[in-house]
Amino acid sequence: MKRVFKLFFFPAFAALLLSQTSCTDRNAIIDQHNQVADHNWAYSNKFNFKVQIDDEKIPYNLYMNLRVTADYKYSNMFVLITRTNPDKKTKIRRYEIKLANKAGEWLGTGSGNLYNYQLPFQTNYKFPTKGTYTFTIEQNMRDNPLHEVNDVGLRVEKAQ
Repeated sequence: MKRVFKLFFFPAFAALLLSQTSCTDRNAIIDQHNQVADHNWAYSNKFNFKVQIDDEKIPYNLYMNLRVTADYKYSNMFVLITRTNPDKKTKIRRYEIKLANKAGEWLGTGSGNLYNYQLPFQTNYKFPTKGTYTFTIEQNMRDNPLHEVNDVGLRVEKAQ
């Protein structure tokens, strides 16, 4: 019985381990989603993401990750993204995110009632120095809270 266990368990475990490690994206520094409580994104609910930059000489692409339900009532969303550098200097920018076209069709990828977006907000960006950067994402719409928002996140990857 031990021999059968060794013959089947170890190859199966190795295949599972290889399949899990081969699916990781080596260019991603961070690719994270944070769930919005009760699908209601309030002004006070700011999402913080820490990003460790080890090479300031290469360019990076920065994306906002977002999930909304089909019941989200707008075709766009305004957000504020704050970048805090390792020296504590901050830069705030307001972005408009297009979520649907003029015909009302969602632009994200969807399954069922949920639509996913990965929206670039800076491409080929070079960080000024090495260190830990903090990105803060907050909603900047008139509604407070903003209903039917499931997840907010950040992706930073090495540009290719």
